[in-house]
Amino acid sequence: MKTPLLIFNENGIYCEVADLYIDPWRPVNKAIITHGHADHSRWGHKEYITHHTNVPIIKHRLGDINVSGRAYNETFSINNVTFSFHPAGHIIGSSQIRVEHKGEVWVFTGDYKIENDGISTPYEPIKCHTFITECTFGLPAFKWIPQAQVFDDINSWWSANQSEGKTSILFGYSLGKAQRLLKYLDPSIGQIYTHGAIENMTEVLRPLVEFPSTTLITRETKKEELKGNIVLAPPSAHGSTWIRKMVPYVTASASGWMTFRGARRRRAIDKGFVLSDHCDWYGLLAAIEATGAEKIISTHGYTDIFSKYLREQGYDARTEKTQYEGELSELETSKEKETTV
Repeated sequence: MKTPLLIFNENGIYCEVADLYIDPWRPVNKAIITHGHADHSRWGHKEYITHHTNVPIIKHRLGDINVSGRAYNETFSINNVTFSFHPAGHIIGSSQIRVEHKGEVWVFTGDYKIENDGISTPYEPIKCHTFITECTFGLPAFKWIPQAQVFDDINSWWSANQSEGKTSILFGYSLGKAQRLLKYLDPSIGQIYTHGAIENMTEVLRPLVEFPSTTLITRETKKEELKGNIVLAPPSAHGSTWIRKMVPYVTASASGWMTFRGARRRRAIDKGFVLSDHCDWYGLLAAIEATGAEKIISTHGYTDIFSKYLREQGYDARTEKTQYEGELSELETSKEKETTV
């Protein structure tokens, strides 16, 4: 029986012919990395290969590593296997990985979304025979509204809080979500303050994207300075001593999980904005159709439900277990959990 071009083992997604892994979750010799989130780019590999805009991101997060960068659509061969990076539209520097050997083409998406967010290189469908897709939000209940409407709602929420003399605290992951939020906040309403984890990551990305100016919250920041303004903070800051000086404040979270009211209640959030860096149900189906692939492998998310639906539509669909968890595992590192006040 022919060995598949990519296999799933205890270390990650392995290409035996090239002897390398894609987004491995255990230390390996050679790793191709799709993007900078902690569940896909882990410390300990001897060699990292990633898109060139992701190089400073993973260096910031992982420290002194042996990493090289490639451009989108640039092909490179390892033991007669051809690899290339293609835009995933997930966050800045995110990629799909195209793998070709003897006429067979596989594509691993990592994490992706098809809506153009204005800061990431937009997603591009890649023709292939086998498509490995996440399905973090692989249920029909997940249907995103255009981000322009979401950002209008966020700015209106901030303005309303300001009129009541309250500080607005908006939670978003320090890499990706925070910069997407920052890009579309309206600085004419007031000042934008940041938690240290978000400020540090945004400084890494400022050479790539034009963002509004921000002010880092420090121990010297006074409560009166924050009143009526907005604070961008990672989810890990919620409920911490760090936000006590901001009373009176109103909290909000921007996530695909805010589709469900129960998620907001469980997280003790005052307001939820439905904004995800992943595809909704309809985006997943559109992406799969555009590839022309017959074989679909579903990884993290609602894998069983999603694969069952695909089989009913005539696809050769199955699931594989990974250590990727989509929006649930884009958590802050211990370094990023440190507070600055």
